[in-house]
Amino acid sequence: MNWVRTSRAVWSATVVLGLLVLAGCGGVPADAPTRTVPAADDAAKGVPPSPAVPPAWPLTGVPSDDVAVRPALAVKIENLPQARPQTGLDSADIVWEEVVEGGITRFVAVFHSKTPETVGPIRSVRPMDPAIVAPLHGILAYTGAQQPFIDAVDAAGVQSIIMDKGDGGFFKQRGKRAPHNIFGTTADFWEQADDDRTSPPPAQFGYTRVAGHGTATTNGAPFALLDVKLSGSSRAQWTWGADENAFLRSEGTTPAVSVDGVRLSAANVVVLSVEMVNTTFKDPAGNPVPETKLVGTGEGLVASGGKQVAVTWSKDAVESPLVLTGPDGAPVLLEQGATWVELVPGGSGSYTVS
Repeated sequence: MNWVRTSRAVWSATVVLGLLVLAGCGGVPADAPTRTVPAADDAAKGVPPSPAVPPAWPLTGVPSDDVAVRPALAVKIENLPQARPQTGLDSADIVWEEVVEGGITRFVAVFHSKTPETVGPIRSVRPMDPAIVAPLHGILAYTGAQQPFIDAVDAAGVQSIIMDKGDGGFFKQRGKRAPHNIFGTTADFWEQADDDRTSPPPAQFGYTRVAGHGTATTNGAPFALLDVKLSGSSRAQWTWGADENAFLRSEGTTPAVSVDGVRLSAANVVVLSVEMVNTTFKDPAGNPVPETKLVGTGEGLVASGGKQVAVTWSKDAVESPLVLTGPDGAPVLLEQGATWVELVPGGSGSYTVS
């Protein structure tokens, strides 16, 4: 399937419709600059023209007149030390970090605005993944899983592309040891998308239309270090890089980089305190497979522009998008750019700013 790019007029209409839907949830950026689209009938009746919103990439909020009509592609990427440095994480629009069995973490990396040639190492799906990717109504590429986990992805309205079932796009990277050697080609994954995918994907967060006007940037408190303890064996640290105008990631205290040596960074870091429970399933080593509960509500923080603000998060259903609300009860706006989401178990994990 060949994905084309929208014209400005088509994308503007799409964004206007999407933001009108978000308006019902209070999700339209209050600081969005507008232009007007005249309507002949309305003009004749003396009705003011309706405001229109400039086009932007839906998963980053970055303005663009050339938004690609392709679905979101989510890929399960490993984060064991043997998997680092990973390929493609620096090109993701959104990255979710989740705790899996044994206290290790894995990523759900979501691609749309950028198209890295390869991504990986790719691993298997987990119970919390449907709730992460369902609102995108796109594609999820992974190596395999226990059948109930695969069934849950299908039930969430997401198209699975699975190596273990013979789907295309996967290959073994030379010089890497199994099971850390499975990589994928994004073009091949997108080529397998069926006609039911939402293209472009719906926005997952609210973004400021004026750079530097995100909620945390304008109302938050400055900090030097965001220390995220995900488990006894997994820790992420984020520091603000003024020169890069982004938060810089470290695995523990070791700078995190891509396979090309590019420092992993984000315009926004969203931290969610979540409930994690053990399922009845076990991995091959006998460890219980945990599930992060994302349907519900909880506390967290949003970091943007070198500052942070406390937030409340909520999610009504598996297919519903995550809603972030600030201390004043207003919807939270992120800065334009990539976002990393840290899912921190409420009992065994923690996060601090200093």
